[in-house]
Amino acid sequence: MGQPQPRTQSARQRVAFHLRVIRAERRISQEQLAEAAGLHRTFVGAVEREERNISIDNLERLATALDVDVSLLVSPVVRRS
Repeated sequence: MGQPQPRTQSARQRVAFHLRVIRAERRISQEQLAEAAGLHRTFVGAVEREERNISIDNLERLATALDVDVSLLVSPVVRRS
């Protein structure tokens, strides 16, 4: 069973991590995700690199495009051992 990471992990880091992992698992590009969410590819890339703050509205758009609950994108990152 994995252990949650320390609470010092920011929401920005959590969102970036989950977006990268989900995209990789589903083998979709930033461009495909951006198009499905109605956002620009460079914005999705910047969010994944933790360079941009993201609004709740855009977070919901990405979650909808990925067919996941928005809470998953901000959930703690759990390392598997």
